[in-house]
Amino acid sequence: MPPAPRPCPGRQHPRRRPGRRPPRALLPAQPAAPARRPRPPGYAASSAPPGPSACPRRPSAPRRTRAQTLRFLVHHCTQPRAVPEDGPESIRRAGLRPTHTPAVLISRGRIDEQLGKIAGLAPLDERRKAFRLLIAVLAIADARRRERFCSHGCSHWWHRLSAA
Repeated sequence: MPPAPRPCPGRQHPRRRPGRRPPRALLPAQPAAPARRPRPPGYAASSAPPGPSACPRRPSAPRRTRAQTLRFLVHHCTQPRAVPEDGPESIRRAGLRPTHTPAVLISRGRIDEQLGKIAGLAPLDERRKAFRLLIAVLAIADARRRERFCSHGCSHWWHRLSAA
C-alpha cells in the first residue's frame, strides 16, 4: 500500500476553508457609535452636509427602484436648468471629496450628460454618493431658479409644499 500524501507545509487543516470567518459570537464586540453633538443655536440646516439621517439607507430596495430614483432626480435637476458652475458647490454641500466618482463626473463636461452618467453608476456605495450629490444639485439649481424667476410670486405647486 502506498503512503498517504502528506499536506504541504503551508496548507491549513483539511476541514478548515481558508478565509472563513469565525462565528459572530467569537468576534470581538464592536465599539458603540459616538453620540451626536447638539446643534448650536442658529444652525442653518442647508449649510451643513447631509448626515446619515438625510440619506436613508435602504439596501432592501430593489436595484431597479434605486436606479429609477436616481433617474427621477436627474430629470428634476434638469428642470431648473442646472449649470456646470453648480458642481463645486453641490460637491461641498453633499459632503463628498472631489475624488469621489460622482464628484469627478459632475465637474467635467456638459452637466446634462454627466448627470445621466452619475445616475448610471452601478456600485451601491457610488449610488449613495450620487443620491446625495443629485439632491445638492437640485437644491442649488432650484434656489437659483426661485431667486430669478419666482421672487415676485408664482403658481408652481412645488414651491408651496409644507416643510413636514
